[in-house]
Amino acid sequence: MLQQVANGLTIGIVYALIASGLALVYGVLRILHFAHGGVYMVTAYVALFLVVAAGLSFWPALLLALVVAGILGMLIERLVYRRLRGESPIAPLIAGVGVYIFFEDMLRRAAGPYTRPFPADFPGNLVIGPVDLTIKQGLVFSASLLGLVLLFYLIRGTKVGLGLQAVAQDWQTAASMGVDVNRVVALSFFVGSALAGLAGILVGMYFNAVEPGMGAIPGMKAFAIVVLGGLGSVPGAVVAALALGLVETLVTGYFNLPLGRDAIAFVLLIAILLFRPQGLFGRSVDKV
Repeated sequence: MLQQVANGLTIGIVYALIASGLALVYGVLRILHFAHGGVYMVTAYVALFLVVAAGLSFWPALLLALVVAGILGMLIERLVYRRLRGESPIAPLIAGVGVYIFFEDMLRRAAGPYTRPFPADFPGNLVIGPVDLTIKQGLVFSASLLGLVLLFYLIRGTKVGLGLQAVAQDWQTAASMGVDVNRVVALSFFVGSALAGLAGILVGMYFNAVEPGMGAIPGMKAFAIVVLGGLGSVPGAVVAALALGLVETLVTGYFNLPLGRDAIAFVLLIAILLFRPQGLFGRSVDKV
C-alpha cells in the first residue's frame, strides 16, 4: 500500500504542475487554454534537442527549455488569445484546439511520428522503509515540488502575485488602479507554460520517451483536474491532482480493478460534479 501511495503521489504531483499552470491562466484570463498540452509536448522535444543535438547535460537543457516554454506561452497569448478578448468563450477554446493540432502536426513532420528515447540516465534506487523509489522518481517529485513551491511564493509572497490576484478578481478595476493588465496576463502565460513544460520534460525523462501527441491525455486530464479543484483555484488544482494520482494508482495497481487509468479522471469528474458542480474549492468569485 505504501509503495502504491508513493507511486501515486509521484504521478499526482506531475499532474499538479500541468493543472496549476492551467488554473493560473484561467483564473487571470477566464479562458480554457487547450493549447496548454501542446506546450507540454513541445517543451519535451526542445529539451530532447538540446540534450541530443546541442550536447547539453540534462539540467542546463531543462532550464533553457523552460525559458522557451514560457516565451512560447507568451506568444500564444499575444498572437491568438489577446485578439479574442471579449468574444464568446467558445472562440478561444476552439483557437486553443487549433494551436494544439498545429503543434502536434509540426512535431510529427519535423521529428517523425515515432517515439524517441530521452537520454537522461539516473540509475539507482532510494529505499525508505518499505518504500522503494528509483532516483528518477525522486527527481520527478523533488523538481515538481520545487516548481509548485515557487508558484505559491510568486502568487502569495510578491508584488507580481498581488497583480495576478487583482486581475483575477476584476481586471477592469485593476487596470483603473494602474495595474498593467496585458503584462500580468503575459506573465501568467509565461509561468503557466513553464510549469507545463517542466512536467513534459520530467515525464519524458522518467519514461525515457517523447512522442507527438504526448500532450493530448495530460492536457485533457488537466482540464478535468481544474474543474474538480474549482475553476481558477490553484490550490484546488493541486489537491485534485494529488487525489487523482493516488486514486489512479490504487485503483489500477493495488485493487486491480478493471478500469483504465485514463478513464478514472473523467469518472471522478462526473461523480463530483453531480454533487458539487463548482468543484472542491469553487467560489462565487474565482481567485488564483
